[in-house]
Amino acid sequence: MPASPIENEANIIRAAQRGSLDDFNTLVRHYQDAVFSLAYRMMGDTYEASDVAQDAFITAYRKLGTYRGGNFRSWLLRICTNLCYDAMRREKRRPTISMDELAPSPEEDAPLPDPSMTPEQIAERREMERAVQACISALSPDQRVVLVLSDIEGFDYQSIADQLDTALGTVKSRLSRARASIRECLQSVGELLPAQFRL
Repeated sequence: MPASPIENEANIIRAAQRGSLDDFNTLVRHYQDAVFSLAYRMMGDTYEASDVAQDAFITAYRKLGTYRGGNFRSWLLRICTNLCYDAMRREKRRPTISMDELAPSPEEDAPLPDPSMTPEQIAERREMERAVQACISALSPDQRVVLVLSDIEGFDYQSIADQLDTALGTVKSRLSRARASIRECLQSVGELLPAQFRL
């Protein structure tokens, strides 16, 4: 669920623009989950997402003087999106396999399971989450970003078009193709899908 603005956010931003590190840290604490979530969905890797999220806040701090009002969360996520694009372009030019990718993913990165779920349900849920992320990661960067901003971060079409500096029709068509690709991709793990989503 998208983070709502902080109470007195405009005052906090102005204080941060005047150099208050405490006020900037208030913004970081409030928006760090949204920034990391976007970076993770775009990058598909916890460590890369952490690096991008950290870079996003460093960049935001340096560019805070250029913020001229409006939705601060959108401004911050636009910075994160641009850094994700940059990271994906670099990765495409020189693909590598991280040593971390060869090791099993650490359980401490997984959220605490719902205590009412059985171990089998927990395992199925985690497997489904990995399958969904693999399908998202298989999308082109342009499709991936609109899917993440719309279906995970909850932005409307116009906000996405504004953030990406892209035509509204382009956003809609990319999102439509992305959703179709995700549906097709998830059919390979159909047994994990809830009954209403199976073909």
